[in-house]
Amino acid sequence: MNGDVTTWLERWRGGDREAFDRIMPLVYTELREVARRALRRERPDHTLSATALVNEAYLRLLRERRIAAEDRAGFLSVAACTMRRLLVDYARTRKRDKRGGGADLLPIDEAERFLTDPETEELLALDLALDRLATVNPRGCRVIEHRYFAGLSLEESAEALGVSVKTVHRDFLASRAWLRKELHGA
Repeated sequence: MNGDVTTWLERWRGGDREAFDRIMPLVYTELREVARRALRRERPDHTLSATALVNEAYLRLLRERRIAAEDRAGFLSVAACTMRRLLVDYARTRKRDKRGGGADLLPIDEAERFLTDPETEELLALDLALDRLATVNPRGCRVIEHRYFAGLSLEESAEALGVSVKTVHRDFLASRAWLRKELHGA
């Protein structure tokens, strides 16, 4: 089945716009699990479902002209990053609306109730810290995204990044410590 995803990704990169519709059924169950893991870290009573997060990620990915993914693991990695951006966008929307943004928008499932104020602040701080980490340690940032947002194992992350499991483990430990220091000064 892994080869099927690789084949369809190649066709999509080659300009076959319908190939993306062939990829999604092959990875949908895994994407829902990635979304569930991401949403488990959020407020228990939020209204955004794993299905809604996957659907929004699908729509964003569909608009992309190019995706730097060669295989299933790479595609899941890209999808996880897209879900991270969606969650951060919702946090920003919540913060803007709380401060009187005034826009008459209805995010998916009324995402303004999606995060508490402290959770919104934490997610935005994490996003900024990840952006800083990406400038000093791009691979370490990707490892954190894979492990935290996609819930990929060390082995899956290593496969997606094309490095050894030991390298991913070292990057994960170093990046996690770096983020802890950035976010908490510890």
